[in-house]
Amino acid sequence: MSNEINTGLVNNGRNNAPTATAGAEAENADAIRNVLLPTEQRPTPAGPISGSLTYGWRAMLKIKHIPTQLFDVTVFPLMMTVMFTFIFGGAMGAVVSGTGETGGVAISEYVQFFIPGIFVQTLIMITMYTGMTLNKDISKGIFDRFRSLPTWRPAQLVGALLGDQVRYTLAGVIILGVGFAVGFRPEGGLEGVVAAFALLLVFSFCLSWIWTTFSLLLPTEEAVMGVSMTLIFPLTFASNIFVPTQTMPDWLQPVVDANPVSVVVASIRDFMLGTNEGNLLVVGIYCVVLVAVFAPISMYLYNRKS
Repeated sequence: MSNEINTGLVNNGRNNAPTATAGAEAENADAIRNVLLPTEQRPTPAGPISGSLTYGWRAMLKIKHIPTQLFDVTVFPLMMTVMFTFIFGGAMGAVVSGTGETGGVAISEYVQFFIPGIFVQTLIMITMYTGMTLNKDISKGIFDRFRSLPTWRPAQLVGALLGDQVRYTLAGVIILGVGFAVGFRPEGGLEGVVAAFALLLVFSFCLSWIWTTFSLLLPTEEAVMGVSMTLIFPLTFASNIFVPTQTMPDWLQPVVDANPVSVVVASIRDFMLGTNEGNLLVVGIYCVVLVAVFAPISMYLYNRKS
């Protein structure tokens, strides 16, 4: 009996030894942390908002160090606005006005119709660079380090999209500035222009989740750009950006009217020109669907990206 008791005490001591050692090590670690960094001085863990804003600031710092990234948001809007206004404006203005007359009057009328449309087209086309930038960062391995940090996991993608809002804003300001220079006068006033700008920024953010998904699916920047352009061109040109839907064949009009870009353009014209053709509810539905579908897919791919 005494031998059994002694054996049990020995075994119990052996079983408790690792526990006691682990507890002592944990206490020593806590003591060291308290000495090196007292509790009151420890930084608060980053939440969803602060984490997203931090990564968004990183995207803006990249623009600061590589200003050539702004080439697409400065030269492209200027080129598109001037080209379509003065080269195609006379002919398209005759179609929009329905008079068949070309010249300065037609261009002046077309500018009122065209500027809200090119405003949408330019910002939508710029969104594809979000996917290209993300693909480049992921291929370099920087996002592997980000995923090891104790932050809200979607913050790395959301922050990148928020940082691009600055690029979208700059492009929009340039387009409107050139539009005012060539004679664009929005009847909706400043309030209408600001509301249209805000609506387009929200839609651009939601649309960017598609290119984020492509950046995680495709291996190279070139592949992301190729697929993105293949989708963007039908979305923008098969829309009401350049001419009214009524000028198109009957079988094509329902397709163009259902195009998300057409719905957004109509709402932008509604704010700027007071056309009463827009439908904010449909725009909101499109935005919710884009985020609800592509944001989870992006996070699924991101979490499993090696």
